[in-house]
Amino acid sequence: MDKRDRLDTYLELLQPELPDWLYKIEEDALSNDVPIIRKPTQHFFRMYLSMMKPREILEIGTAVGFSSLFMMDNSCVDSRIDTIENYPPRIEKAKENISSSSYRDRINLIEGDAMEILPTLRKKYDLIFMDASKGQYIHMLPIIKNLMHEGSVLISDNILQEGDIIESTFAIKRRNRTIHKRMREFLEVISSDSDFVVNTMAIGDGITVAVRK
Repeated sequence: MDKRDRLDTYLELLQPELPDWLYKIEEDALSNDVPIIRKPTQHFFRMYLSMMKPREILEIGTAVGFSSLFMMDNSCVDSRIDTIENYPPRIEKAKENISSSSYRDRINLIEGDAMEILPTLRKKYDLIFMDASKGQYIHMLPIIKNLMHEGSVLISDNILQEGDIIESTFAIKRRNRTIHKRMREFLEVISSDSDFVVNTMAIGDGITVAVRK
């Protein structure tokens, strides 16, 4: 273990542990290869939610409901989440996890394709968390902008693609090249958009935080 790994381990020890019920959901997801937000991303969200106290939250990519429940557990008492998922097996598990929690009345699970659902939403959100199909980020961005007010924050996860984002397209496995191309396009578009203040950080597998002006 090199010094950086040791440092990360040390810093992790300083963070509070998940409550038992949420830890069990995390462990179950990881044991079944369900992608959920990584520990460093969890720590970022805990700090962000404590500081900004968003009330209307939109999540694109529910998976099994871990991140929705994590956000609720670290949000103010009147926060609510609309969360979108289109994969039936994960929807069923998310329903089970959400319904058995004390936050079931504050989490609205919307079933279906985000690209079809997003244009039908009418409210403005304080926080939007995008953690869906990475190849769709660039296509979702114009729709998401319409759901943001001044000061709204868009957090996009898994931006760095395990470091592949800096590689040449030809160095990427053929099956991943479309996602690689679209993710780089997304980063270029959102970073140059004058309607946003943007920062991309190497937290977890990379997050982009964009604040709507």
